[in-house]
Amino acid sequence: MEHFVVSARKYRPQTFKDVVGQQAITNTLLNAIENNHLAQALLFTGPRGVGKTTCARILAKMINSDGNTSEDEDFAFNIFELDAASNNSVDDIRSLTDQVRIPPQVGKYKVYIIDEVHMLSQAAFNAFLKTLEEPPKHCIFILATTEKHKIIPTILSRCQIFDFKRITVSDAKEYLKFIAKEQGITAEDDALHIIAQKADGAMRDALSIFDRVVSFSGKNLTRQAVTENLNVLDYETYFTGTDLILENKIPDLLIQFNSILSKGFDGHHYIAGLASHFRDLMVCKNPSTIPLLEVGEDTSLKYQEQSQKTSHSLLMEGIRLANDCDLKYKTSKNQRLLVELTLMQLASITFDGEKKNRKHFIISPSYFKAKGITPIPVTKPKVEAKASEKTSISQEKPKETVTEVAEPVVKIPRISINQPKKSTSGLSLKSIREKKRHQLRQMDVVIDEENLPREPVTQEALDDAWKIYTDKMDKKGEKIMASILQMDQPKLKGTTIYLIYSNNTNKIELERAAFPLMAFIKKKLRNYDLELDITVNEEVAKKYAFTPQEKYEKLKEKNPNIEVLRQTFGLDI
Repeated sequence: MEHFVVSARKYRPQTFKDVVGQQAITNTLLNAIENNHLAQALLFTGPRGVGKTTCARILAKMINSDGNTSEDEDFAFNIFELDAASNNSVDDIRSLTDQVRIPPQVGKYKVYIIDEVHMLSQAAFNAFLKTLEEPPKHCIFILATTEKHKIIPTILSRCQIFDFKRITVSDAKEYLKFIAKEQGITAEDDALHIIAQKADGAMRDALSIFDRVVSFSGKNLTRQAVTENLNVLDYETYFTGTDLILENKIPDLLIQFNSILSKGFDGHHYIAGLASHFRDLMVCKNPSTIPLLEVGEDTSLKYQEQSQKTSHSLLMEGIRLANDCDLKYKTSKNQRLLVELTLMQLASITFDGEKKNRKHFIISPSYFKAKGITPIPVTKPKVEAKASEKTSISQEKPKETVTEVAEPVVKIPRISINQPKKSTSGLSLKSIREKKRHQLRQMDVVIDEENLPREPVTQEALDDAWKIYTDKMDKKGEKIMASILQMDQPKLKGTTIYLIYSNNTNKIELERAAFPLMAFIKKKLRNYDLELDITVNEEVAKKYAFTPQEKYEKLKEKNPNIEVLRQTFGLDI
């Protein structure tokens, strides 16, 4: 059997022109060689599989070539590769510095390539400092690492640093297409694109995946074979899922998710991919951002077609819901339920466009739309505060109490605009007025005032209704309010109910509870012209302000022995 060489070794670049995706670095190195401007200490850093060691070998070969040597000459005697992961002690570095003194037998330079240099110990780094700073003229050091942050600053300051970038999906795909052509393999564009995406910017990983998929599917590389072998979710999965979301088919969407789980896929992987799919659809909304879509040409057309079916608001809400699920997934105790709940929310975004506003209406606007009725906008009544020292609170008509009145005329209001709340004190008259205005803004039904009852009211009927409400407050546990209502007997004059209190605190407390009180009284007495007038009588207040002498006289009336006690001990009042 013929010996098989993996593609990562078979197609390793031999010149800088063959290096994929690192044009800036290769051009810099070529210019440095041509202009004799090459540093003696170089640091190649970047992710795995992007060409660091390959570029180091090509550079070592080029600086020793004088134009007369053959292309097959590799100058193996002049190139020394050291694996710092297994040779990271001080003794290993001392052995290297001893070899540095000897000039090369062939060529101009001895090149030392130290791979995974961040694995050197602290003592080894310190032993290497002096040699790295002032190497012999015939020596060049090339250090390679994937973790530059682990190298001490004194080493970094002595090196010329080259940062290798991740290989883009398009560059990796083009190189895979070239290799497939070299091997006589027919490959779909989408299949190579999936391999390039799976490699995550590493060309070596892309070639390894390519070999594995070719072993599975043979000379014909299809998108279906690649997704099946790599165990990745196909684009079609997300296209189908998005169509189900747009059609509000929650059962079918849950069945699709169940089939994905049965194939061994993780729910976290699925929901993260769905968020990326929504992002790609958003990118397709604007022709100028379509190049940001890293997919094949055929798939790009599918994305553009589906993006026309989706609205901007749906995609934004979908991205938000999927991203929230992604963040909560690891901490969730029931991860499957979390994903299923997110899918149901996604499929419900366009299910009922009125559900968010339904709470503002007693009857949903969809009812009138179905009946062919156009709602009539009406202007809500304004509340005008009286500018007098005596506070007269005119009670408005509460919506919950009007339902028992004989057939009031109901008009459908326009949608009220939420006004910003003003910061006011909870015990001020201003706060009471603001509360009344806010209650009016929140009313869903405006009542025709002309049809409200205005029956005659007697003092006896008012006293009975007042007592019923007081007992109601007492049974509800609002003892303080019940006692305030009992402090003074209400007096009816015309349609005004007068109350007199001895202090301002009781007045304010009753004003705060006046709205439900008057709603009850108006409904009970069937007269909606009634209003409440509360005043504070200073004379009544003084009546309850006892002097020390008056308090003593009261106590002496209850117990005459107090006077004997005062005289016996000579006490003052």
